[in-house]
Amino acid sequence: MTMTQYDVFNGDADGLCALHQLRLAEPADSVLITGVKRDISLLQRVSASAGDTITVLDISLDKNRDALVDALDAGASVRYVDHHFAGDIPESPSLTTHIDTAAETCTGLIVDDVLEGRFRAWAVTAAFGDNLQDAARTAAEPLALDEASLKQLERLGTLLNYNGYGATVDDLHFAPDDLSRRLRPFDSPFDFMQQDDAWKTLEAGFEDDMSRARSTPVEIESAGSACLHFPDAAWARRVGGVYANELARAHPARAHALLTELPGGDFLVSVRAPLNNRTGADELCREFETGGGRQAAAGINRLPGADVGRFKAALQARFD
Repeated sequence: MTMTQYDVFNGDADGLCALHQLRLAEPADSVLITGVKRDISLLQRVSASAGDTITVLDISLDKNRDALVDALDAGASVRYVDHHFAGDIPESPSLTTHIDTAAETCTGLIVDDVLEGRFRAWAVTAAFGDNLQDAARTAAEPLALDEASLKQLERLGTLLNYNGYGATVDDLHFAPDDLSRRLRPFDSPFDFMQQDDAWKTLEAGFEDDMSRARSTPVEIESAGSACLHFPDAAWARRVGGVYANELARAHPARAHALLTELPGGDFLVSVRAPLNNRTGADELCREFETGGGRQAAAGINRLPGADVGRFKAALQARFD
């Protein structure tokens, strides 16, 4: 009987770095299942058979519960590592979970705990990518890095996260599975930055996209929240989440929502809770059909144009 190893992971910095740590510790010739950051119903792509092993990283169990149960019923073994809302977790001797929804952690840091810090620099990169600056610096303390090196890891995490945003993989500079394969040879993120030119491609694209984002006016602004509209354009889809993180750092007492127009008049939504109180983003987004995420950062994959007014009212009701 042929048994298959599947690695199912979010295509952002956290998913990439979490998987990379695991595969440095446990090399495997696995089938990679991933996509853009918002493509989180990934487990349903796996046609599991008895004896298969599946590792799932950085996607909500709540959004993948039916597919998880199907995989377990088929006889697969599943390891699930995540920091998003999980809901009811199935009970099965074939399921191992490492789930922590605390606002100051991410999947890369959870994997780091499991591996007892063996590839800590990649976990720090993941945390920086998820806009967890304090947690990243705390995790980095045993590495005794100077400030310049920490800034390099912050930059890499930001760029890997930036690459995950888009409506489809065509919006991205690199498909996340391809980027994962490019990371594979490198024990150290510093070696990756020095030896792989993907870094330069991402940096150039990031700078161009961010210059456009920073010229976009804020549509609604109050003490507790702000809302911006981006056009239906590839640059806007790529940069939205990272720009939302930048706004959150610049205004830590304020929640931010960024609505990017999709073809047909609907919107892709990124929400950041105030950094001073990293809660409520997930609850707000789950009020809408395609919404989800975590306490500090969440989103809505497709907000109907007719619901924009209701969303803005809900944003202000929750954070103002």
